[in-house]
Amino acid sequence: MPCGRTVLCLLAALAACGAVAFLGYCVYFDRKRRGDPAFRRRLRDKRRAQHQKAEGRGAQVWDPAKNEKLQELFLQEVQMGELWLSRGDLRLGVEHLSNALLVCGQPEELLKVFKHTLPPKVFEMLLHKIPLICQQFETDMNEQEYLEDDRD
Repeated sequence: MPCGRTVLCLLAALAACGAVAFLGYCVYFDRKRRGDPAFRRRLRDKRRAQHQKAEGRGAQVWDPAKNEKLQELFLQEVQMGELWLSRGDLRLGVEHLSNALLVCGQPEELLKVFKHTLPPKVFEMLLHKIPLICQQFETDMNEQEYLEDDRD
């Protein structure tokens, strides 16, 4: 009768051999797949389709000048919001802060900052304002698309 240590060593060796065989299997078929001309063609076609789809959706090339203008607008809106809040006009302050959220590249992060820096009442007002600014933004975008279609 084999001792427990021998059985354990055999099981460990068997597990190691299985792991090596599995990794070899993965590497072999991955190389075979990548070397297949049909796979490369499908991959190229898929990437082209995604690129064309993105262009069709109105994706535009990144423009540094636009980015700078958005940053300036963002900072201006945050400053105006802070100014109105310091003067005690919560409605106008929240209006400007919500505009800043609209042009911000990372609105989730900005909301986290606002949560820790704004009074709870103001932050709550801002949270209630978010659906309204999203609806307004969608309406403005639809009007802009309609006007662009009329030009064509």
